Amino acid sequence: MKGILSIQSHVVYGHAGNSSAVFPIQRMGLEAWPINTVQYSNHTQYQQGWSGQRFSADDIHTLINGLDNIGQLGNCDAVISGYLGSAQQCQAVADAVLRVKEKNHSAIYVCDPVMGDPDKGCIVPQGVTDEIKTKLLPIADVIVPNQFELSELTGVKITSIYDVITACKQAIEMGPKLILVKHLHSLAEGVFSALLATPKACYLVQRPELEFDKAPVGVGDLITSVFTACLVKGMSPVPAFRHTNNAVYGVLEITQDCDEWELQTVLGQGEFVEPTHDFEPKKVA
Repeated sequence: MKGILSIQSHVVYGHAGNSSAVFPIQRMGLEAWPINTVQYSNHTQYQQGWSGQRFSADDIHTLINGLDNIGQLGNCDAVISGYLGSAQQCQAVADAVLRVKEKNHSAIYVCDPVMGDPDKGCIVPQGVTDEIKTKLLPIADVIVPNQFELSELTGVKITSIYDVITACKQAIEMGPKLILVKHLHSLAEGVFSALLATPKACYLVQRPELEFDKAPVGVGDLITSVFTACLVKGMSPVPAFRHTNNAVYGVLEITQDCDEWELQTVLGQGEFVEPTHDFEPKKVA
């Protein structure tokens, strides 16, 4: 069975990082192999705080060695990276990607370039942003940034659809073949906008923006995992983009109906297979 190696954070309670990514991948009929960069009791947006630990780059190397030792790297069809807890972990991810691609030349690397969110108070350790730009972006097949991260990667200030397209074209020149911009907050009020950029065209999808008392955490991780699973299952980029947006919206709608801010991925698991809603992407460039 096809496998996806997911290297990112983990929370014991709730759904963020691998806790948001692993189950959807499995529900879509694929194996998920999680390697945790940090392990926390809960995500960092709780006012009460959190507890846990950060793992070393050597821990990542050790686990990759173990997978190689049992001959499984060749069965890995995709590597995902998300939140990285140190600059050294970025290098460990780069090494892991190269080793997987040596064993499976058709494997893809999907990089979620987590650089923090100033509005949420999420901060990445010193050096991580530079390492993402210099080591991970050039070897990525797909990147899944939000608006802030896309601006950081390209230096383009984004206030319009033209700016997004310009930034995506610049990013593609840096290495990735596909870019899914998972949240464009500057384009329109009251709607959620996302954009898929390929070397030939760009596609915009918009859906209603659901209101929450507290914004759910882990939505970006969910988007990355579902999109990756779609690609591994053989969907072409635009249908994969469409399915991902529809599935994630369905989960968010169920989360809102439950009056929760922790993603209800288990309750909404049917959305990963057959989404309730359908928002069609429109070609914009």
